[in-house]
Amino acid sequence: MNSQEVLSLVIPCFNEEKTLRACIERCLLLKGHGIGLELVIVDDCSTDASFNVATALAAEHREVVVFGQPRNMGKGAALRAGFEHASGDYVGIQDADAEYDPLDYLEMLKPIRDGKADVVYGSRYLRRDTRRVLYFWHTWMNRSLTFVSNMFTNLDITDMETCYKLFTREAIRKIAPQLREERFGFEPEVTELVGRMNFRVYECAIHYQPRSYEEGKKIGWKDGVRALYCILHYGAPYAPLPMQLLLYLFIGIVCALANIAIFAIMDTAGFHLLASVLIAFGMAAALNYLLCLAILFRHKARWSAKGELGAYIVTVAAMCLLDYLCTWGFVALGLSPVWAKAWSTLIGFAGNFLMRKYYVF
Repeated sequence: MNSQEVLSLVIPCFNEEKTLRACIERCLLLKGHGIGLELVIVDDCSTDASFNVATALAAEHREVVVFGQPRNMGKGAALRAGFEHASGDYVGIQDADAEYDPLDYLEMLKPIRDGKADVVYGSRYLRRDTRRVLYFWHTWMNRSLTFVSNMFTNLDITDMETCYKLFTREAIRKIAPQLREERFGFEPEVTELVGRMNFRVYECAIHYQPRSYEEGKKIGWKDGVRALYCILHYGAPYAPLPMQLLLYLFIGIVCALANIAIFAIMDTAGFHLLASVLIAFGMAAALNYLLCLAILFRHKARWSAKGELGAYIVTVAAMCLLDYLCTWGFVALGLSPVWAKAWSTLIGFAGNFLMRKYYVF
């Protein structure tokens, strides 16, 4: 490796006074392997002595630089700050605890140095060797989130939630300005960006020694819920077509149930049949519009707000006409009214989705 090349490791730190020094000392072992090293510690307004430990380490080792957040903002915010200050040819992420082995970055660098990858993930699930056994539900949650993330990104990675992610300088410069998540939602958000930007991604098996909550582990079930939200929020507008169709089917089912429920309430209350049908349909159509906008098609609008609403109304009217014509046509071909309606509904589902995706939003 060229001696001029530098690996920057961004280290977010919050209340890690017990492990920070040991972490940095392990990172410094990378110096003996022909690579320049920069360790960027970002203290997230720790309430213990972490910042003092970090500044002492910076005084002892020229490779260490320290930045402090003005308030506790979360891991994602700390990483964004670190990416701004990292100056290396390669930029990786290192937690301030003792769960990961920094020497694994030597293997992770190889696909990038060979010109095969722009981004490398260190997977905790590729290796089958001696490991510490801890929490079943924590592991299950990680694997499940990775599976769902892959459905939205069309990547085939085994460990989306891993800390160890390595980027070329060019890749992180494109990714960092688009990051928004403050806490552990960073992992699905950055993975969605990696997939959407079509970076070449490799995985590498890494060592992992998890710590217990008694030993300082911070991530919990609420972060898992947030990660699931981030996968949907950031991934849905750019998901592969089959995934978007599934989401649109889900939206359609929700709106159909809302249509039926509103109609039933109004009918029970004694409203006229026509009024019940029109109001229920109108409210379900409005709900469909809002859900499509919030979940599936949350990107730069094709129209002004009024224009978009007008295009949506035109689409609803056009699909209503298409539904009638298809039903009439299938009946004319000899199908029963029920089967004719079923086929026209299927055609309408596909037509509605395509019109919303390529015309309305």
